[in-house]
Amino acid sequence: MTVLYIDPGTGSMLFSILIGASATLYFFARTFIIRLKVLFSGAAGGSKNYIPRVIYSEGGQYWNVFKPLVDEFEKREIPLSFFTSARDDPVFGENYRFIHAEYIGEGNRAFARLNFLNAGILLMTTPGLDVYQMKRTKTVGHYCHVLHMTGDPATYRLFNLDYFDSVLLTGQYQEEEIRELEKKRNLTPKELVVVGCSYLDVYAEKIRTLPETIRHTRNPATGLEQTGTRTQRLTVLVSPSWGAGGILRRYGEALLDPLLETPHHIIIRPHPQSKKSEGTMLERLTDRYRGRPNLEWDYERENIVSLARADIMISDFSGVIFDFIFLCNKPVIYAGASMDTRPYDASDLDHELWQTATIRNIGIELEEKDFTRIGEVLNAASTSPEQARIAAKNEAWQYRGEAGKRMADFMLSKAADGSRTHVSSLEGWGNSRYTTAAL
Repeated sequence: MTVLYIDPGTGSMLFSILIGASATLYFFARTFIIRLKVLFSGAAGGSKNYIPRVIYSEGGQYWNVFKPLVDEFEKREIPLSFFTSARDDPVFGENYRFIHAEYIGEGNRAFARLNFLNAGILLMTTPGLDVYQMKRTKTVGHYCHVLHMTGDPATYRLFNLDYFDSVLLTGQYQEEEIRELEKKRNLTPKELVVVGCSYLDVYAEKIRTLPETIRHTRNPATGLEQTGTRTQRLTVLVSPSWGAGGILRRYGEALLDPLLETPHHIIIRPHPQSKKSEGTMLERLTDRYRGRPNLEWDYERENIVSLARADIMISDFSGVIFDFIFLCNKPVIYAGASMDTRPYDASDLDHELWQTATIRNIGIELEEKDFTRIGEVLNAASTSPEQARIAAKNEAWQYRGEAGKRMADFMLSKAADGSRTHVSSLEGWGNSRYTTAAL
């Protein structure tokens, strides 16, 4: 009997091809139907007008990524088009004169609009160009993706960055793995530019302006007790990723039961996607711990207050670990940080992810067997290496405070001709910042 052996590298490649082919076929069929609908409805007529520079935002949760960039265009008095899929996007509340903000619908309606766009450059955080619903078109001169995380770009789903013309990075280290994937997949090299991290620039400023009672190292509601053998009360932020590998879903009560028996104040901030995908689990945990005096749940749109209040974070492989470390320089405990890389670009890399190695270097690992002694682990966490945290910050968050300016410079360099030739058709935008498309 003949036994076929497939080495792990080949198996990963075949798995990637299968997933990519299936997804492409599915969304090709859907996009074809959408294009027919748009064609016969005449909805594409408005896209014939050339727009030099366009930002697309999937929703208000990305406003901090775009705000420094939008502010920079307003400061320079240069017109910019901002398309959003959120009716209540924060952009509509700004008093901009040179920014044309427009709601273009959600899901397929938004993608249909973007698929018929006529623009010099389209910049977005949305991945999956030419993989899912959003398709490249010859009427857009340049497609740019801006990373909204300081972690590895290879943690995106398979092929999700492959077909952009450029990617804006937060740190130089991110270039290596994108180049590796391009070589393996025989892709045209993208333009990779380090601009910094815009949303961290925003958060850093917000932290500076928070009241002292919030920014204080300890939670004012619990105070400090550090006399003799008495235990120091801490504010512990549990901030997981979502899905099967996230610590709430993976461990749930096994982790939270002993954690809530400690004298510490616990904030649980589920990943925003958990409310959509893991509602049953959250309801179960909420019911189980209802009425616990040392527990609060945080579902606010921004995590900045919880980050500022916390003394220690408990997480898994979530990128919020780096937000906490880079902004607050406080210890992190991680549990179950290994992730199944098969659905992600990381499966095609020949080396370990930067964030995996970095978390191991700057964080404190918590194994399941140690859950029952979680109090001891928390009390010892203050010994985590501060210098390693600072080194990671310098590597992953470059050009701090300059992201908006650098992103604007890049956009203007890609649509310079259009910005001069077509600016007359964009005058008078100051009165149309609340525009809503009739969808």
